[in-house]
Amino acid sequence: MSDTASTRATRNTPDRRPLVSAPDLLSSLVPLLADWVPRQRWFAGKGRLVTGFSLLSATELLPCTGDGTAPGLLQLLVRAQQSAPPSRTPAGGDRYQLLLGVHPAPPPQLAPAVIGRPGGGPLRGRTVYDALLDSRLCGLLLERLRVPGRLGALRFCREPDAVIPSGLPGRPIAVEQSNSSIVYGDSFILKVFRRIEPGINPDLELPRALADAKCARVPAPAAWFESAAPDEGGEPTTLGVLQPFLPGSADGWQLALNALAVRADFTGSARALGHATAEVHTALAQTLPTTELRRPQLEVIAAQMTERLTATARAVPVLQPYRARLRTAFDALAAIGHDGRSWAAQRIHGDLHLGQTLRSADEGRWSLIDFEGEPARPLAERRRPQPAVRDVAAMLRSFDYAARSGPAGGDPWSLEWARRTRDAYCLGYAEAGGLDPRSAPELMRAYETDKAVYEVLYEARHRPDWLAVPMAAIRRLAAGGERAVGSDGAGPSRAAGPDGRG
Repeated sequence: MSDTASTRATRNTPDRRPLVSAPDLLSSLVPLLADWVPRQRWFAGKGRLVTGFSLLSATELLPCTGDGTAPGLLQLLVRAQQSAPPSRTPAGGDRYQLLLGVHPAPPPQLAPAVIGRPGGGPLRGRTVYDALLDSRLCGLLLERLRVPGRLGALRFCREPDAVIPSGLPGRPIAVEQSNSSIVYGDSFILKVFRRIEPGINPDLELPRALADAKCARVPAPAAWFESAAPDEGGEPTTLGVLQPFLPGSADGWQLALNALAVRADFTGSARALGHATAEVHTALAQTLPTTELRRPQLEVIAAQMTERLTATARAVPVLQPYRARLRTAFDALAAIGHDGRSWAAQRIHGDLHLGQTLRSADEGRWSLIDFEGEPARPLAERRRPQPAVRDVAAMLRSFDYAARSGPAGGDPWSLEWARRTRDAYCLGYAEAGGLDPRSAPELMRAYETDKAVYEVLYEARHRPDWLAVPMAAIRRLAAGGERAVGSDGAGPSRAAGPDGRG
């Protein structure tokens, strides 16, 4: 970034706001956004017509209406208005963060990023495009994070001891996910949240808590940006988080597939990953509030699982024949409270699978990343204390997904690989955490069933060719009994795909 651009990036000009206050700014962009936003991977309202947008805030990070040839940068928070919103959609519609580049004539390499040219309004005659595909504007975001302070509707924050060099080249991660990520050199990665809910995002909250606990299994945030105005609960809304990048590390999903491809043992790695998971859970329990789940809470959790099963069976009819037998897992969870038993709950990862883990090339040390939780779930639910076994069950599903997704395709050897790998992971967890997660079969079966139901819905919507993977687990889990606790070969979690890929 040039010195001129850097100066423009860090200058706060509260008295110059003609663009962001223009009443026709959003109306001139709506025709373009109504076509572009629903086609993005991070858009949560697929299958429902977008009828309009309302503007929540606008911040001009770089001037967008000057006479020069330099790009402008506009940050918007908008609410999407859609037909027939489902019951889980926030009142008024989902909120999204848009980072828009504005240029009179963008260079040819930005053609894939182009959204369109407004026919009117303050940006008339200029090209609007996805700013996170422009390395120059990505550099602007890093400059803003280096200089804490407020700009318009945004506040930029940095940890006091964080050292963020200037001028690091930024490159977007090509794989589409539920958010957008930019890597700066080999030093940092910035996650920009796309679908926004009011409040602190767990991907900032939990790594900061783990840093306070001196837990080295999770990269500590270096900087972040948020809404300057507090939400209804008095908290700022997290919009993006900058964390150290771990160059040379390999993600667990690819490592597992590599092992399956050459029929190699993975139990040592799985056992070490179990250690890492337990260390993170222990640190979270020591740093953040915990609680006990008794009969009322367990009944609510079971009822929510049953509701998700019912809704998914309506949306994916192939699940319908297994619905009654799957529900027995949730009934058994509710019965724990009827027997007077309780279960500890704490903050957890919430979306743990092999794609959310990294192993260093030099030491072979595991790290856990991406603590946002499942983006499809409400933020309040993701920040709620839950049994740690939920993370464990999700990881067991991930080993199974690898076994069915790899070159072996779920043959007897790969399924035995999954069984041994799951056992090793649980053993490692018990060694570091003091409790074998297999000692809670009712919880394990309920959370694994809930995860498999999620996977069925995800694959049916996004990758129908993969639907057979979670359906294999559905048949096993519906059979019940001892085999139900993680013993066939089917899958993990998230809006990045249950396998951790796109």
